[in-house]
Amino acid sequence: MSSILAIDIGGTQLRAAVYPLSGTTPTIIQRTATHGMEAGVLERLTVLIDSVWPDGPVDAISVAAPGPLNPYTGTIISTPNIPAWTNYPLAGLLSRKYKVPAFLGNDANLAALGEWKFGAGQGHHDVLYLTLSTGIGGGVICNDMLIEGSRGMAAELGHITVLPGGPVCSCGVYGHLEAVASGPAIARYVIEQIAAGQTSILHSSLELNARDVAEAARQGDKLAKEAFVRAGSFIGQAVADYLHIFNPSIVIFGGGVSQSGRLILDPIEEAMKRNIMDKSYLEGLQITTVKFGDDAGLIDALAQAHIRLSKAG
Repeated sequence: MSSILAIDIGGTQLRAAVYPLSGTTPTIIQRTATHGMEAGVLERLTVLIDSVWPDGPVDAISVAAPGPLNPYTGTIISTPNIPAWTNYPLAGLLSRKYKVPAFLGNDANLAALGEWKFGAGQGHHDVLYLTLSTGIGGGVICNDMLIEGSRGMAAELGHITVLPGGPVCSCGVYGHLEAVASGPAIARYVIEQIAAGQTSILHSSLELNARDVAEAARQGDKLAKEAFVRAGSFIGQAVADYLHIFNPSIVIFGGGVSQSGRLILDPIEEAMKRNIMDKSYLEGLQITTVKFGDDAGLIDALAQAHIRLSKAG
């Protein structure tokens, strides 16, 4: 029986799984530490691939990785968690070693693809996906096609300016959505406000994270709730812009911050309503969270393989 080998390149873990060509239940999943700041990431990855390689034929290797990258050439342009992989032809290296086609896609773009093909976006032709986590990324399906752009770098939805002159983003630009509404941005806002004299059951600490803030908000902490309203308002402002541009029928939120539920979703929806040019954009619009959990990156890579193989023949 033919198989697809799916790989998820994460900042802390490399994961590999084997899927039957016609199913979404893996026959095996293995993982190992990335150690991206150390030499030998490719060697660790190939050892991982060897550990799951099936006895039967493999139709393709499909990789989900953080961008920016070029899916058409299979090249990682740069990735902060693996600095040695700059202009790195990962797909070509894997294809030559294992003698099968190898595909590479941006993990956030592929998350949109995975949810559209197998998850919460099934049955929709126009899908907006936004991941709210350590960073903010996304993907867009328009008319049943993933938008990737001329060099495969489209839909960096977290890197639009929502607060000119605001905090510096991980990319070095000031005021991006990621800089004011990601998980670390939510925690940083609370730390700054405590330092400025606001009271909270939370303590100012570099170890404070968005999960801590969410728990405090559920306990009624005013500052913690304010932090989520602030972040959600920026996200809702951005999503209203995306609705104007892409006019999706469903918006899907993923990532750890989305797991705070109504704490973040309520201010997002309220800000969308305030910023939308016409309420018709909201008519029939579904707003939901992802279907897939921890192993979503593998399912997303699987979806990429199905699409790329179908186009190839």
